[in-house]
Amino acid sequence: MRLIRYAVLAVIAICLLVIALANRGEVTLNLLPGELLQFWPFANSVTVPLYAVIFAGIAMGVLLGFVWEWVREHKHRAEASRAKKEAAKLQREIKKVQKADGTTADDVLAIVDGTR
Repeated sequence: MRLIRYAVLAVIAICLLVIALANRGEVTLNLLPGELLQFWPFANSVTVPLYAVIFAGIAMGVLLGFVWEWVREHKHRAEASRAKKEAAKLQREIKKVQKADGTTADDVLAIVDGTR
């Protein structure tokens, strides 16, 4: 299984390297359109290789997807937390009802446990 994982990672790395080598051309990214430059005190353009723009876009998309899923699954995590707390509370109640010798003082619990 480890060999398959390394093979897949190697193929991905080779593909990314080929993309980077094929897109080495410089591109200029502008933060604002030319008309708004008079109101902007900082540099509004940067020159970077095209592959950096492509990889940054992919990374931002993956990051946005992770955050979106994390927010979307909040209700499931909250429900699991509530269920875990409820189970712990019920376990504490069962231990409180049980006697020191392991038998239960409650007839219903004794029937469920099979001690009677």
